[in-house]
Amino acid sequence: MATLDAMPPVLLERFVAPDGLELAVERRGAPDAPVLLFAHGFGQTRQAWRGAAAALSRAGWQCVSFDARGHGDSGRVVSGAYHFEQFTDDLRALAEAQRSPPVLVGASMGGLLGIAVAGEQQRPTPFSALALVDITPRWEPAGVARILKFMRMHPEGFHNFAEATQAVADYLPHRSGRKNEAGLRELLHEGPDGRWRWHWDPSLLDVVEREGPLRQRALLEATRRIRVPTLLLSGAASDVVSEHTVEEFLALLPAAVHIRVTGATHTLVGDANDAFVSALGGFLRGLSGMKSGATQP
Repeated sequence: MATLDAMPPVLLERFVAPDGLELAVERRGAPDAPVLLFAHGFGQTRQAWRGAAAALSRAGWQCVSFDARGHGDSGRVVSGAYHFEQFTDDLRALAEAQRSPPVLVGASMGGLLGIAVAGEQQRPTPFSALALVDITPRWEPAGVARILKFMRMHPEGFHNFAEATQAVADYLPHRSGRKNEAGLRELLHEGPDGRWRWHWDPSLLDVVEREGPLRQRALLEATRRIRVPTLLLSGAASDVVSEHTVEEFLALLPAAVHIRVTGATHTLVGDANDAFVSALGGFLRGLSGMKSGATQP
């Protein structure tokens, strides 16, 4: 197993999805360690998990994160015709490709995909447990509308990194620190016109607006069918998850554990990474059969 002083390097991989599209995957930690599979939120990349994955890999877990299709360094659907099943197929295939059933850690969109896959009727879950980060099968429309509004802004891109930094600061005014150029380079792509645009495929936005509300009933039903240990982490200041949506989720899945993180918004991991790692670590230590070599982060 890995130690604090001798960690294997981060490995970058390309994973071929069921329909042939390639996904960018990042793997860190000992190859024989139990697996945490991280699925990011809409408009994010695998880099959203960097700090958490570093801490948890030091604690003895193999941390696998990836860019969802249409995000970051993963491939885009050339026609722009994205749909929900493509994302769930990607997630299931990645989970089934691991050396053992992973714990799925999903934030926002990644958590919804996890619910859908874990609660499928016809196929067994490929996860050993589920950790949902500020997402419930029914969400607050105003919070999602705020996210989509930000993602639709600046379609013409940015002239320089200072403009992009200001856009992020305006979107996340509660954050004390600002993104530096190195961090922004992972979130922006330079176009042939020399302007910098966000990493996601703009076609994705239409899919969320079209399919999102239609999926809630199916996600609620999928939640009832989840049969693996489940943790819900919610941000106390979130505008996407509320007391009402949490209560509904816990009524559907009474065995789930809920932890409310003080001072965190919907971007819980970025707001309170230490609290996130601590809460997730406690959940992981409590899982039977998953303690082999894992220590406290």
